[in-house]
Amino acid sequence: MKKLGLLLVFLTLAAQGLKAQDTLILKHDGPVESAKIKRSHSPKTATWLALIPGAGQAYNRKYWKMPIVYAGFGATIYFAVTNGDDYHLYRDAYDYKMGIHTDVSQHAIEEAAKYTPDNLITLRDYYRRNMELSWIITAVWYVLQIIDANVDAHFFYYEIGDDLTLHFEPQFNTLNNFNYKENNIGLSLILNF
Repeated sequence: MKKLGLLLVFLTLAAQGLKAQDTLILKHDGPVESAKIKRSHSPKTATWLALIPGAGQAYNRKYWKMPIVYAGFGATIYFAVTNGDDYHLYRDAYDYKMGIHTDVSQHAIEEAAKYTPDNLITLRDYYRRNMELSWIITAVWYVLQIIDANVDAHFFYYEIGDDLTLHFEPQFNTLNNFNYKENNIGLSLILNF
């Protein structure tokens, strides 16, 4: 836990030193000029800050996403810990039933009395699988929140013009093929940008 705290402090200090600078080429009748525009919002900084869950979303000023990030971590970690506890319980109950370990909790002894060894193995493997899957989903959630922060930072200065429109129009077509009349009904999507 101490190493994790030191890592978070290091990442926070390292991310504060990152700055972005973009070059904009201006073209006109004369020679090409280069102008430096200093942008205060950097995708690199957002990515580094996203290593601390929710910090990348806060940097992008998407504060409404922070509770979603923390709820995702809370749910996946809750299921991982709960399934881990059940896995340890049924592992200890199986070990007690088979005589491998006798110094187990009273709850494990009670569970060992309820089930056969085959049932205990099935329960142990079931909760172990769920625990491992929950930790994998937690890792995927962590990567997704980093990607989200990076993509949001890339689109931070992106502006959508007023001429971007999407129209839905119903379509009705009648085709005459020799002596057969065919009617087609559909929906047409028109995207203008």
